[in-house]
Amino acid sequence: MKYRPTPFVANAVFVFSAVLLVIVGIFYSQAGSEQPPAASLHLTQADWQVDDAPGFSEPPPTLNSTSLPETWQPVTLPLARSIALVRQAGSSKATSSGSRITWLRLSVHGLPSHATRLALYGVRIKTDGTIAVYVDGQLVHLAQEQGPLWNSTRTPLWVVVHRHAGDPPVSEVLIRLEHSLATQVAVSSLWLGPVEALKGRYHTRQWLQQQLPAVLSAAFLAVGMFALFVWFRRRHETAYLLFFNLAVTSFLRSLHFYVDLPVANDWFAWLTVNSLLWLVIVVHFFLCQLHGRPLTGFTRALVGVAALIGVLTLPVLAVLPNTPKVTPLIYPIAALMGASVGVAGGVNAWSRSHEGVLVAIGVSICTLLGVSDWLLQNNFVSPEGFYFGAYTNAITFGIFSSLMYRRYVNAISEVELMNANLAQRLDEREAELALSHQRLREAELRQTISDERRRLMQDMHDGLGSSLISAIRSVERGDTSDIDVSHILKSCLDDLKLTIDSMEPVEADLLLLLATLRFRLEPRLEGAGIALLWEVQELPTLAWLDPSSALHILRIAQESIANVLHHTHASVIRLSTAVDTDGVQVSIEDNGQGFDVERVLGSTTGRGLHNQQRRARTLDGTVAWHSGPLGTRFTLWLPLERTTPLSNPVDLSSR
Repeated sequence: MKYRPTPFVANAVFVFSAVLLVIVGIFYSQAGSEQPPAASLHLTQADWQVDDAPGFSEPPPTLNSTSLPETWQPVTLPLARSIALVRQAGSSKATSSGSRITWLRLSVHGLPSHATRLALYGVRIKTDGTIAVYVDGQLVHLAQEQGPLWNSTRTPLWVVVHRHAGDPPVSEVLIRLEHSLATQVAVSSLWLGPVEALKGRYHTRQWLQQQLPAVLSAAFLAVGMFALFVWFRRRHETAYLLFFNLAVTSFLRSLHFYVDLPVANDWFAWLTVNSLLWLVIVVHFFLCQLHGRPLTGFTRALVGVAALIGVLTLPVLAVLPNTPKVTPLIYPIAALMGASVGVAGGVNAWSRSHEGVLVAIGVSICTLLGVSDWLLQNNFVSPEGFYFGAYTNAITFGIFSSLMYRRYVNAISEVELMNANLAQRLDEREAELALSHQRLREAELRQTISDERRRLMQDMHDGLGSSLISAIRSVERGDTSDIDVSHILKSCLDDLKLTIDSMEPVEADLLLLLATLRFRLEPRLEGAGIALLWEVQELPTLAWLDPSSALHILRIAQESIANVLHHTHASVIRLSTAVDTDGVQVSIEDNGQGFDVERVLGSTTGRGLHNQQRRARTLDGTVAWHSGPLGTRFTLWLPLERTTPLSNPVDLSSR
């Protein structure tokens, strides 16, 4: 079944991402426009000046604005000086050609003197050197920034000033921003007031602008690791591998939010810039998989541009020795690549894949957010603007997670449908097997009835029929007495009863079969004045004991008892059973006169003994006689397991 994606889940995720951005914007708007308590001061007017220095230096512990040159110029905050990107990219390292210090002086009037813990809060201060804050000449804050790509633009300024009860009110705040010659700083407006009045605004900005993006990036990476392990088990599902690559490149792109990573500034810039290009390429591969077109030329161009930029910006080659400086020029290339991927993917997926269209829209949105961040990063807009690009991970995570979710749900649906089809086919096959089994049982039953009818006819012909024919001929010749005829007829009747008894189910129980024989023969023995001693024990079941085998056993036992009645003049017959390792024994003993076993077996008169032997061999058993002056012991041994099937009955008549 070919999967036809439904846009419901994807659209829901897209709407969720848009709503998330709106909520973040509302939070940011409230954080930037909220009116602080009356005890706080909003500092929007300042004086500034710029001094050149031979190199970066450590800020002194105390410094007053009166010690600086009187070249102050008034300025309104927020301050964002225009940047000459090409000149900045061509400049050499600041440590070899000097540095520049931008000073900001803010006069404080009207701040309550009773506050003992004051806080200086600012949305953003951008520089590539050190940030030093002096309050009334005392150094209260020092931060060494590692470059414009690090956290100075994403981490709000938060300085806590501890005051004593007798200290005079704060009158001046001096900010020292050290940076390279080609770098332009940016400073948002500042707030000064009690810690309790400003910490809510600071923590909100800190959480929305740095901590929440870090959490989203880490979550994306965790799900990407899960997708990698899924791909290990399902190598043909390349979407899981692409999802893992998306997670990794997104994590590298978001290194700005992991401030404790010990990465050098040049390598940090190389990773964050090039991971953006890799991310665009991975998204392009994902789109190609969705709409089914390779776009070979376009793909080669993207990979070639990314590889070229990666090599040129590699710190160890030093082709472009100061990657953070050229980064602002590389971002437009990345934005152009992202826009091209979004347009190409959307056009090719328009009539082929709803998911591809969704991804293309997501790429376009992320590109626009990246452009807005680039404008903010390079002082083209107010430094009090908002970094929405931090939430591109959330959009990417949401869109591609929805794709993986739809594939997961679709796989479950296909498995359920397959299971339902298999269950239906199994039911149909079971019905067919049941019908076939019923027909086979009916055929077996007909065959069994036919075989049993043939067995009975053959047995009655060979046994009962032969005896009756002999009796008829004897009567016709007149050389047989009535007593002999009576004996012949009784034997015929016994044969008929044994044949009928062999048809009774004995459930593989030899004792039950012998009990049937006892029931038939005991009245005849009593009539002849012979006592029957029944000494049997529990015997294991014989799985091969069927009606034909039962008749052979009954014939063997009948022949042995008939010999006792006709030839031994015994007064006692003892029937016993025993068990050995491989079989069971049935013994019949009498106390009559014995006979020479070897002579009888060797003569023509021992046809009954030979019949017993043949019947026993048919059952894979044996018979034995031990005879003497005190009587005869007959033993029938039968195996627990048969090695050969029982053939059709043969002429084993005892007559």
